[in-house]
This record gives sequence, C-alpha cells and structure tokens, in this order.
Amino acid sequence: MRFWVGIDDTDSKNGMCTTYVCKMVMERLEENGSKIIGFPRLIRLNPNVPYKTRGNGAVSFLVETQDISELIEITNEAILEFSELDDKDTDPGAVFINAENHELLEVLFNFSKKAIREFVSIDEAFFLIGKYMIPHLKYKTGRGLIGALAAVGAECNDQTIELLAYRKKERFGKKRIIDRDSFFLADLLTYPETFDTVDWGNDTVVSVPNSPDPVLFGIRGTDLESIFKAMKTVKTEEVDRYQVFVTNQATDMHLIHEDEVSEISEGKSYILSGVVVDEPFEIKGGHVFFSINTRFGELMCCAFEPTKQFRSVIRKLKRGDVVTVFGSYKDGAINLEKIRLDSLADIFIEENPICEICGKKMESEGRGKGFRCKKCKTRAEKKVRVKVERYLELGYYEVPPIARRHLSKPLVRMNVEEKHIFR
Repeated sequence: MRFWVGIDDTDSKNGMCTTYVCKMVMERLEENGSKIIGFPRLIRLNPNVPYKTRGNGAVSFLVETQDISELIEITNEAILEFSELDDKDTDPGAVFINAENHELLEVLFNFSKKAIREFVSIDEAFFLIGKYMIPHLKYKTGRGLIGALAAVGAECNDQTIELLAYRKKERFGKKRIIDRDSFFLADLLTYPETFDTVDWGNDTVVSVPNSPDPVLFGIRGTDLESIFKAMKTVKTEEVDRYQVFVTNQATDMHLIHEDEVSEISEGKSYILSGVVVDEPFEIKGGHVFFSINTRFGELMCCAFEPTKQFRSVIRKLKRGDVVTVFGSYKDGAINLEKIRLDSLADIFIEENPICEICGKKMESEGRGKGFRCKKCKTRAEKKVRVKVERYLELGYYEVPPIARRHLSKPLVRMNVEEKHIFR
C-alpha cells in the first residue's frame, strides 16, 4: 500500500530541522524494505503565523509499504530521537494518509490552501483526524499536526526544487565553514535556473543559514541538473548527506488577490492596488513608510531596513502614483515584498523663467516686479510651470534576496514585462 506521511514542528530556535527528521525517517524506512516514491515535499505555510520556528515549513513524502504499523513505529522512533521535544514550543505531529483515499486528499487540499494563506487552529486538525480516523502521532499539544496534514494535502501547480545539504552530526551548532567565493561562482554558472544562492548587491551568501540547525546550505531552483551543478561548485565543510525536496517556495502561494475578498485581515498576505496619498517618510532605523488609498480604505505600506536598495524605489514615490503592492498585512500595514508601479503622477514645480536669447534663468526683480535677464535685458512677468523628471520606470520591483521570504516569488520566475530585478 502507498501512504502519504506528513511531519511538522520537530525543530526549535535552538536547533534541528524538520526536513532533517524527514530525511532520517525516509532512510530508515528504506533500510527496512519500504520504497520512497518520488521526492519528498517541503511546504511553506502562512509566513505570518506567530508560533512558527523559522520558515514555517512542513514536510511530506509518499511511501510504499506492506506494514503501516512498522511505518508508524519507525516514524515515531525518529521523531523521539531527533526532535527538540525538550523545548516548550516544540509540539511535533505526524499523520499517515492512505494515498488511495481521494476524498480525504481533496479535503486536505482545501485544508492546506487555508494553512498557506490563512490561520488554522489545532481544533480543526483534530476534527479532521477524528472524522476520517487518520492514523497519527501526537507529541505534547500536537500543534505540528496542522502542518503535517497541510503538507500532505498541498498541491502545487507552480513548484520549485531545493537541495538541502546536511552537516556531520558533530558539527551541529558550530560555525559553518564555507568558501564564500564558490557560492558566487555557483550563482554565475547556474542562474537563473538556480536563484537566491547569493545577493550580489549586498555581498551576502543567502543559501547558508545562520541558525544552529543541521542544514549546511540549500540550493533553490527550477532545474535539477543546474542545482546539482551548483552543489558541485560550492566548497564547504564535509557534507554528511543531502536531500532534494519539491517545494512551494518562490511561488507566491500565500498571496490573496484583492478580488477574492471583501475585507482584509491581520496576518494574511495580499495583492492590492491603490493610489499613493502622501510622499514616503523615513523613521529612525531606516524604515520607509507611505500610504495608499485602496478599495478597503487608506492603508500604510512599509519597506523595512532589511529590504536595503528596494527602499530607494519607495522613496521616489509621489502623491498620485498608481501602484500594486504585494505583502503581508500586519499591525495595520502592508509589509512589502514586491511592488508594481502602474502609472506615475505628473509632478510640476514653478521656476524662474528662461531667457529666450541666452538660455539662462532670469533673476527676480523683487516681490511682484517680475523677472529680468541681466545680460540680455529680457523680461518676464511670472514664474513658469515645469514638469519634474521622475527618474523612475514603470514595472515590478522586488526586495533583494537577503530580504526575500521563502514563499515570495522572485521576479526572475515571473513571466511579466518591465521587471527590475535586485540580484
């Protein structure tokens, strides 16, 4: 028989990674004669969930086995061995779904869509488990059952690939040893089939985490051959093992278009159009804010300091510009992930008139006395209205790789015109 296995919430801010636990479960299942079908899946859920560890990712994989009891036992042993169960915020959960139960998989598809875009309570997960008598493993509160169910139910019309390389166990928690230049070379050789390996504009390696988990690096992309080429190019401490995951990262699956809703809610992510109602302002720390008028009323938009050069675009916005914003709605404001400039307002200023003879600006002769060119003696009665050059192009702009969320789709993956890529 074939079963989908979903696992979540085995890590903590102090260590471990649910993808690593998944890898260990799969290895042990294969050692015991079961067969893993295809690649496992890494599914990122709503990035605004307050109790997430880091990237709010859950995992699932398809396995062919003759003994579900052995499947559950091996999964349980691995979770008990590798999970951060001593951490008060770690509440693992695992589910085992018959791959032939199409009715349940359809229910879980809708459950997963909600978990990626909205909020799901543990009671909703328990309800499904009870109604469909789903075999499961629950540890402590079992909050990980939410992600476990969602990871099984997820169907990605758009998907990417990530290869995760893991460290030797004795290296967990220690400073990672990498050759920075090799990661930039890997990007040069494989971009755009791989992406977000490095951030050239900010001279940063993005694909190597800073957290104390087992991951040494992760290569993201859309072409498996290019991903392996990048892996062979980078130079690091010894890799213990690696795993390729199919994932919904870099797909914008978390975004809800304004046409789908009658109101917006805290903790969800949206695509909203609007008109800039005031010029951007900056506060201490380098965070830039501006407001837009939308069908839901006036909303504040934010480009925080970590978005770096993206803020230079935001600073140039003017009242009357028409924009489309992409980002999460938190604390009453849209935290920008991308922006599309749809049209720019014409801005005019008044200047001293230009002498028609010599081409130089005239000088004022005093309040209410008009203007005069000292050289040519030409005169004019009043200032002239001049259109301001905006030095800003229409189209899409994105935050740089160092500020990109897992789910946010980079412009290099978007089939749109007029895109301005921060690489």
